[in-house]
Amino acid sequence: MRLHGKGDKWRHCPLWNETASILRRLIEAYRVRDPQGHVFRAATGKPLTRFGLYKRVRRLTANLIVRNSMARNAHISPHVFRRTAAVHLLEAGVDVNVIRGWLGHTNLATTNRYAEITIRMKAEAIRLCEIPGAGRCHTGPATWRGDASLLDWLSSL
Repeated sequence: MRLHGKGDKWRHCPLWNETASILRRLIEAYRVRDPQGHVFRAATGKPLTRFGLYKRVRRLTANLIVRNSMARNAHISPHVFRRTAAVHLLEAGVDVNVIRGWLGHTNLATTNRYAEITIRMKAEAIRLCEIPGAGRCHTGPATWRGDASLLDWLSSL
């Protein structure tokens, strides 16, 4: 999809199949015949601006309960959806340069702000480093106690 965005930039954005399907239904429902026509409109009938979208998202999400105690006063904006998509792509293993291009960032440092380590990424890293069987209780004698050279080396420390 080709979008006109912030900074008077045109961007090409890939869409998930489900998103494309929903947009096709909206185009049919709103009878948008012009390929350059606007699907999303303000109450005035004019194309919805990014500011109008921001206000609509804020109004529709104002009463949501935020379960994260650190984010009790957090406001949901369109940028939250953009950031969430970027983090999910990163977690899925998509290269950060691909994400940079998708988001339309010219500077990789801007995209790297999205590349913060998430709890899921930390848990996955821990899982990858687990020693097989380390979680089980060992009931027999410790094998290192019978290793005289190891005990001598430890004593020398």
